[in-house]
Amino acid sequence: MPIHFGTDGWRAVISDTFTFSNLRMVAQAIADAVASEHWDKAAALGELAPDPKKIVVGFDTRFLSDRYAGEVARVLAANGFTVLLAQADAPTPAVSYAVKHQHAIAGVMITASHNAPRYNGVKLKGAFGGSALPEQCRRVEVYINDNEEQARGPNLMDFRKAREAGLIQKFNPLPAYFDHLRTLINTDIIADNPQRFVVDAMYGSGRGVIKSFLQGTGCEIAEIRGEMNPGFGAIHPEPIAKYLGALASAVSSGIGNFGVVTDGDADRIGAMDERGMFVDPHKIMALSLKYLVEKRGLTGSVVRTVSTTRMIDRLAKRYGLTLHETPVGFNHIADYMMTEDVLIGGEESGGISFKGHIPEGDGPIMGLLLVEMIAASGKTLQGLVDELLADVGPAYYERTDLRLSRPVAKAEMTEFLTKQAPAEIGGEKVSEISQRDGIKYIMSDDSWLLIRPSGTEPVLRVYAEGRTHEMVKALLGYGEQVAKSVV
Repeated sequence: MPIHFGTDGWRAVISDTFTFSNLRMVAQAIADAVASEHWDKAAALGELAPDPKKIVVGFDTRFLSDRYAGEVARVLAANGFTVLLAQADAPTPAVSYAVKHQHAIAGVMITASHNAPRYNGVKLKGAFGGSALPEQCRRVEVYINDNEEQARGPNLMDFRKAREAGLIQKFNPLPAYFDHLRTLINTDIIADNPQRFVVDAMYGSGRGVIKSFLQGTGCEIAEIRGEMNPGFGAIHPEPIAKYLGALASAVSSGIGNFGVVTDGDADRIGAMDERGMFVDPHKIMALSLKYLVEKRGLTGSVVRTVSTTRMIDRLAKRYGLTLHETPVGFNHIADYMMTEDVLIGGEESGGISFKGHIPEGDGPIMGLLLVEMIAASGKTLQGLVDELLADVGPAYYERTDLRLSRPVAKAEMTEFLTKQAPAEIGGEKVSEISQRDGIKYIMSDDSWLLIRPSGTEPVLRVYAEGRTHEMVKALLGYGEQVAKSVV
């Protein structure tokens, strides 16, 4: 089975395609790509010239992730790179920040993010502290295919010898990451009004991070699902409502007044209010935008993906801020964060970052910003959400995933659904059709329906946001109907 190295790296089923042998091939291709002249463009995006022979390697809590990371380090060391290898599992954003902080030329993160426990994967990072550029990922895939055609196996160095030679050096990425977060999170505000809340790590590599950072602020933090469990309790470590029964129970039983949750590699955020009701990333991003503008007095452009709430649009218009809509994927948001003054950027899946931070979705920093917002307001999380919806809502959102038996060509699907566009859905006129990523019907009342194939799974995603529950149901119903006709 061919290894496809896409814009978010490579993910595959453990012991099926994700094997030590295939991983070594990928690691060799990364070494070849980073050593090539084609890598220089990304290096130029960093503030200081990175060390062309230094690479950071990190890993999450998945089955064998630490062993896989060690194997990647062996291959990179054998190719003459000095590898800074995380000494324990760590969040993807902490590893990404380490790439920039350590002036490394690249970073490798062993993780399958929010995917099911049977998967593992590789995320590739650029010198600037975000996902590697698409052309860099394509370069890795070229080398994978080229090495295979030439029957060129990976270079490999004994781990102990590489350690003795100083080519593999273990380090802890968290202290520097925490120092950076202290420049972006106001712990004085939190200490003035310490909160009592629950952190759900979903057995991922965000475990202990928020609790450790807030030590000494007076907050009472109960962490659940923070122990090592490579099977993630038999769920996808994705911070969406259907996987958060444990967090809802913890909050409802009074362990904390609200909850924050991070995914398998902690680059996504979700939350739970005091009633045990899920607070999705749409609301978290909108609340963050309001806070950063109204309380911190910050400005800049706003970037959201095509599948993210239009409450963001209404707020940006109010504040006179430029709004950019991108295809799904944080790499598109990162493009703006590296080229202009962006105040906040985010996507519906929970990857959000803001001004002063790296161009990377970051669960812990957004969880901490949410704690700061609650502390500063003196209100409950439910109260903040109710205020938001009364101000720029109402906005109700749902997503459904249709499992595919065969791939769907995005271009053909988009063309078909554009030609078959309805005049109205749920009694509202279709006022605009967007083809930015899949097909998006935008209604006259600002409700919308988006249909697009997933970039990482054999799934057709149907997203809907409406001004009423009834409108969301009408949009989803229509979306599922036409999506099935396409399949």
